[in-house]
This record gives sequence, structure tokens and C-alpha cells, in this order.
Amino acid sequence: MKTTKNKTNKTKKSATTNRLKKRKNGKYSFKEDRLQLQETVANYKIKPSKLYHHENSLWIYNNDIFTIDSLSDKSIDLIVTSPPYNIDIQYNSHDDTMSYDDYLSFTRKWLERCFAFLKDDGRFCLNIPLDKNKGGQQSVCADITTIAKQVGFNYHSTIIWNEQNISRRTAWGSWLSASAPYVIAPVEVILVLYKKDWKKISGSRESDITKKEFMEWTNGVWNFRGESKKRIGHPTPFPVELPLRCIKLFSFVDDTILDPFLGSGSTLLACLQTKRKGIGIEIDKAYCNLSKERILNARRQISF
Repeated sequence: MKTTKNKTNKTKKSATTNRLKKRKNGKYSFKEDRLQLQETVANYKIKPSKLYHHENSLWIYNNDIFTIDSLSDKSIDLIVTSPPYNIDIQYNSHDDTMSYDDYLSFTRKWLERCFAFLKDDGRFCLNIPLDKNKGGQQSVCADITTIAKQVGFNYHSTIIWNEQNISRRTAWGSWLSASAPYVIAPVEVILVLYKKDWKKISGSRESDITKKEFMEWTNGVWNFRGESKKRIGHPTPFPVELPLRCIKLFSFVDDTILDPFLGSGSTLLACLQTKRKGIGIEIDKAYCNLSKERILNARRQISF
């Protein structure tokens, strides 16, 4: 009987080890089954909460959304972020090649954390793909919307972002044939969610959006170009224009904004421009430094 128990424990330990492996190139591979998701998320931990940079009303944490302990529940007014898309982007510290089921499980866990951090009248602007075809066609936006509702979020609207990048298209499926053509919409979406109450009553109640901006941005199709990864130095930067619009449209001056996947720091740059407090979480130290340098450069430009 004792031998059977030891054998069982050894098997469980081996299974747990195999679900999360640090590869030779230093990237973390997020693998789990539904029954042991919490255990795997705990193993995803990289380090205790660490403040990488702070100046005035901006904070950068070199950590991850699962383990950061520097934020209080119900402390955030607005979350603006663009998470990994799981389309084999070569990030420094994230494996972007999960199975689709694992990707959705990963998404559920970080959405739960975001839900806890938001105030009851907090909003969430989530930049994600409409769908994807790499590795098989998947209804990404529809699936993540469903998960967000299950977590507890309420749905408000979907903004279509026309990134105007159709010239970059290379996948056609069966060329000039009805055999198996690919239909690809050259757009992304910004999913607008809220926690409990859509009407915002907390905060300064001071809005800084102009009449022209309000009329243009409440139209649910936004037309502006994406950002150059070569110019910024990050594989998937989004333009500052995206978080800037979300921040001015859905938050008050001096509100606290969170980006749990900070990347190149665009959200904090938008906070700097709009007099909001900004918190960014980023697991990769090099990307934290990139965000810091962009903020410092922006401040120098403002001072002139």
C-alpha cells in the first residue's frame, strides 16, 4: 500500500513538472489542464513584486499579473491592455505558442485578477484580435467575451480598430479557388467591459475630452495606423493613440489606469499626456527598461 502511494505521488510530481517548463532560451511555457490550473499559475511566478521604476504618478512593476501583491482590490478605475495573441510572436519572456484551450485558460485566470483590481464602477478596454487563422481558425473575440462574462464582467460595446494594414497580408488559402480560401478582416477590436455599474461616480469627475474627440471616438470604428515594431523596439507595440482614446473617453482626470501587459509602455505614455496615474506590469526586464526610457524621453520633450 505504501509503495502504491509513493508511486502515485511521483507520477503527480512528474506531471506537474511537465506542465510548466522553462525552455533553454529562457521563455516560460504555460501548460496546464483545467483541474490543476491554479497550481500551474502559481508556478508561473517569476519573482516577488518588484518596483522597477517610479516617478510622479507612474509606476512600472517587473512582475506578472498572477503574483503581483502591490495592488489592492477595487483600486483601479480603468484597465487598458493588449495581451499576448498566441500567434507565435517572439517575445523575450513569454511562450506565444500555447494550445488554444491553454490560451483560453490562461486568459480566464488573468481576467479574474483584473476583475478583482477594478472598482465597482471600473471599466476595461481590451485590445484583442477579432479572430485568427494561424494554427487554425478561432473566434478569439467571441471566445474571450464569453469568458469575461463568466468571470463577472458586464459587456458594454466593441470598438473596431481599422489598423489599415491589409498590405501586410500574406495568407490567402486556396488562391483564386473556392477550394479553401481564407477570409481575413484586417481589423482588431477593443472590447469595452465594466465591473458592476456602467455609470461612473468615483474619481474627480473632471473630463478632458473635447467635443470633436467625443463625437469622433463614440463612433465605434476607429481609423488610425498601428505602430512600427522596428521603430519602437518591441515585437507588438500598439500606438499611444489607442490607450489615449480609451483613457480620455472612459476615465476622469487623476484616475488610476492599469496595464497588466505593459510591453513597450504606450499606456503609461498616454497616462502622462492625460494627467492620470498609471501602473504597468511587465514580466520582461528589457521591456520594462524600454517603457522607462520612452517615458523619460517623453518627459524631456514636455519640459522643452
